[in-house]
Parts: sequence; C-alpha cells; structure tokens
Amino acid sequence: MYRRQMIWQKILCFAAIAAGAVVFLYALGVMTDLYDSLYYTMMDPSNPMDTWVQGSWIYYDMQPFNRALLRYAIGLLLLACLLFITSTHKRRRYYIGNAISTFVFAGAGTVLAVWSHVQLEAFKAQYLEVNFEELEFFAEMMDTPYIKSTFWFDAHYAVFALVLIVCALLIHNFFWKHSLMRAERRLIEEGKKV
Repeated sequence: MYRRQMIWQKILCFAAIAAGAVVFLYALGVMTDLYDSLYYTMMDPSNPMDTWVQGSWIYYDMQPFNRALLRYAIGLLLLACLLFITSTHKRRRYYIGNAISTFVFAGAGTVLAVWSHVQLEAFKAQYLEVNFEELEFFAEMMDTPYIKSTFWFDAHYAVFALVLIVCALLIHNFFWKHSLMRAERRLIEEGKKV
C-alpha cells in the first residue's frame, strides 16, 4: 500500500509544479486578446477615457490585476518547489515540514483560485459592456483584429479547476499517508507485544 501511495505522492508533487506553470502561462496570455483588439483604440494612453471605442479602457483597468496574477503565479510555483525542497515527493514518512508545505500550497492555491475567479468574472462583465459595433468599425477602418471572444476569461475555469484538483488531491494524499503511518505504528506496537 505504501508503494502505491508514494507513487501518487510523487505524481502529485509534479502536478503541483505543472499547475503553477499553467497559472503562470495563463497570466501571460490573459491580456492577449485585449491588447490586440483594444489597445490601439486608445487615442491617448495617459487618458484611457479618450478612446475610439466605449468601454475599451478595460485594457488599462485589468493591468494591476494581471501584474498581481503574474506575481501570485510565480509564488505558487515557488510553493510547489517547496514540496520538493521538503522531500514531500519521496519521503516515506511525513514530518512537520512536509505537512506545512502541503497545506501552504493547498491554501495558497485555493485562495488564488477564488480570488482570480471573482476578479475575472467582474472583468468579463466589464468586457461585455464594450461597444462591439464601434470596435468592429474601428477594426475595419484601422485594419486591427476584431475580437469579441471571451475565451481568455472563460479559460480560467479550466486553469483554476486544475489548481483546485491538485490542492484537494494533495490534502487527500496527506491524510492517506497519515492513516498508513498510524496503521504501521499499530502493527509495530503489536509486533513488540508478541
């Protein structure tokens, strides 16, 4: 039983790195469509309200969120590395460092997923208020991309679902390991009595 659990343990540690990398890549790509279609509608970058298309200032409104998401994604990657630093991926028994790294990653991933979901849903609603008729006219006139898709807003469901699944599996693995350690201790104590 320990062998199967340790294989899952190693897989989950690598999955944590992968989840952090996916969030990082998502943070890099989330502004792509907004830049391509909305940036050039701004007549004066120092005054986002001076624009050819009503609502296009969402590009500037999302900048602080995007910077924060990128920083948090790097932090999540570093916390995933902490799982390896504390040897969570190969340790037969868990010690306090393993427990801390597991719960810190799971907590940070959960908080990041919830925070990002709330922010992205609000920005999606703001994006849908853009005047797409004006944007289409501007795109034809200036030969810029016309993008009405909310793909990058909707992609966060998959990205953060992955993070939440990895967090839940890490916690499940911790309790599975803990129950195996208790069972092993009980067997050793019974062996000593005989």
